Amino acid sequence: MYKVGITGGIGSGKTTACRVFEVLGIPVFYADTVAKEIMCKDAVLVDGVKSAFGAASYSEDGKLNNKHIAGIVFNNEEALAQLNALVHPAVFRAFDAWEATIPSTVPYTLKEAAILFESGSYKLCDTTILVTAPYEIKIKRLMQRDGVTEEQVKARMDKQLSDEEKAKLADHFIVNDEQQSIIEQVLSLHQGFLKLAKELKNA
Repeated sequence: MYKVGITGGIGSGKTTACRVFEVLGIPVFYADTVAKEIMCKDAVLVDGVKSAFGAASYSEDGKLNNKHIAGIVFNNEEALAQLNALVHPAVFRAFDAWEATIPSTVPYTLKEAAILFESGSYKLCDTTILVTAPYEIKIKRLMQRDGVTEEQVKARMDKQLSDEEKAKLADHFIVNDEQQSIIEQVLSLHQGFLKLAKELKNA
């Protein structure tokens, strides 16, 4: 099945774009949401986290001890890389299991992930979309959505790859600048993906 990866920095509006694809009947795998869920459900991942970060990583009732994990990986790039090395394969397993449930009549699927490029999972997609928005608009959106300060937003943005870096790896773009129509941009991409998916199926 044709796989489309979609990503964008915080405040870019990638979730909004995904909702439009869903309205068009395209299934969307939300990798970031799934990652949080499988932290307690994937036995291989749970064992790996406990081995790497200690039994205190989970409470007695099996819930993830976010405070414990955050205390270890915060500002520790090596520990964060170790955690990601455990989580990413688990997300790949979850995606494969999810895709196996998608009917063959569906032309293509969408994989939404904040770190699509950073994790290397874009290499498993047939094509990719980068959702972008002007810097000031992203700041404004996040301040309103999360009730945080401009400094807090910028601190979060600084930890992500810039749009310029992501653009070097992206195949398609959706500009969410509150001027151009997201719906029209998605419709245009959708038509192109339908054609490519059909060609792949007939190859």
